[in-house]
Amino acid sequence: MKKKLFALLMALVMVLSLAACGGDKGGDSQPSGGNDTQQGDAQPSGGGDAAPTTDLKLGYDLETGESVYGPYYDEWSDMTDDELYQMALNEDKDQTITVYATSSKMLKAEEPFEEMYPGLDLVVADLDSDEVLSKAKIENETNNITADVLQTKDVNGEVFHEYYDNGVIEPFYPRDICSHIAEENLKYSYPLYSSQSFWYYNTEAFPDGQPINSWWEIIEKDDAGNQKFALYTKEIGQETAYLSLFASFIINADEMAQSYKDTYGKDLEYTYDASKFAFPVPENNAGVEYLWRFTQAKMTFIGDGDELVLAVHNSTADKPALALASAGKIENREESGYNIDWCINLSPYTALLNTESMFVVSGCDSPAGARLFIRYITGGADGESGGLKPFTKVGNWPLRDDFEDKKNPAKLSELGARANDLVSIYDIYPDVQDMWMYWLNQ
Repeated sequence: MKKKLFALLMALVMVLSLAACGGDKGGDSQPSGGNDTQQGDAQPSGGGDAAPTTDLKLGYDLETGESVYGPYYDEWSDMTDDELYQMALNEDKDQTITVYATSSKMLKAEEPFEEMYPGLDLVVADLDSDEVLSKAKIENETNNITADVLQTKDVNGEVFHEYYDNGVIEPFYPRDICSHIAEENLKYSYPLYSSQSFWYYNTEAFPDGQPINSWWEIIEKDDAGNQKFALYTKEIGQETAYLSLFASFIINADEMAQSYKDTYGKDLEYTYDASKFAFPVPENNAGVEYLWRFTQAKMTFIGDGDELVLAVHNSTADKPALALASAGKIENREESGYNIDWCINLSPYTALLNTESMFVVSGCDSPAGARLFIRYITGGADGESGGLKPFTKVGNWPLRDDFEDKKNPAKLSELGARANDLVSIYDIYPDVQDMWMYWLNQ
């Protein structure tokens, strides 16, 4: 498969393509691949804001050439729970709403949803992420669609470009609920909740607080050339979310360069060789330089998150360790007495948010029921539906500002993570993966 060029080149190509097309805004018709009525859909009523200057199929604003996606509001967006409920009772012969979910916690929604909406039958299929996507794609290709709702996570743009863009799934943005979610978290999908990973440190070894404040300090060496920290992580080349994070550093190279200067008081020196690859690698890119240096650090790969934070707990001030693991592993602090804590507000940013999202399956039998369930599972009009309850745990952050998060020790806004730029990351992800594997073996 031919390698994709980096985001800057892609953006230039898109601008030129748009110019060649005469900057067509699509008139008053609904954008292709958006919330147009699919075969079998009931027609919603009521007004909504179409977005004639936005081509959702491409994810670009046709006037500015900027990457966009959502929130996108259509006639479904303003419908109430009761309106959707009444439609759902009449749109499918057995009133069944089928959900393909990547979380077993979704099973807990079946009984309370059916109690709240008598006459509707909720069926949840608990699948892994690959199964959710592959089944939805096969059903779309064979026009034998079973699922109505799909829950999945997109960390490198695959879902956006290869499933949404190809018409397998479509977005739904309920306007009233979206008013309680920051717009940056609505760009590529409608979120259920977000998670992230942190570098963990030993609180006994560092009683005054976290020993690092930037990503550069993670791989820092002492005056003798020895690595300051023993590093533990999953094999990053096999972890899509982690590779996407490193890809974001390349995209945000200016921020990485400034972070280095802020940390050490001098400009970054570039030491990587970009000529070794069969695809373009930018010169003097601080994110690429970081990737190169990180691959040359001594690391221990451990597949189990509990063992990763255990390694930090067992470390000492004389032999300190850091481990990259999911936020939820902080529970070992209370459950197992581990001396661990998150490193937060790292420069230039701590992490990317990994967002679990809800989609309507294009051409499904229960489009109103699908949207009713999506509203329910994300808290309903007032955040009190109970749908979010199974997903509220340490390490998961519901994104509604009117939902009280009692599980996490800190608010999401206090941690220094940022939303994912799926368009840019998708464009360079394969190259970043190849760079990682090549340099790791040097």
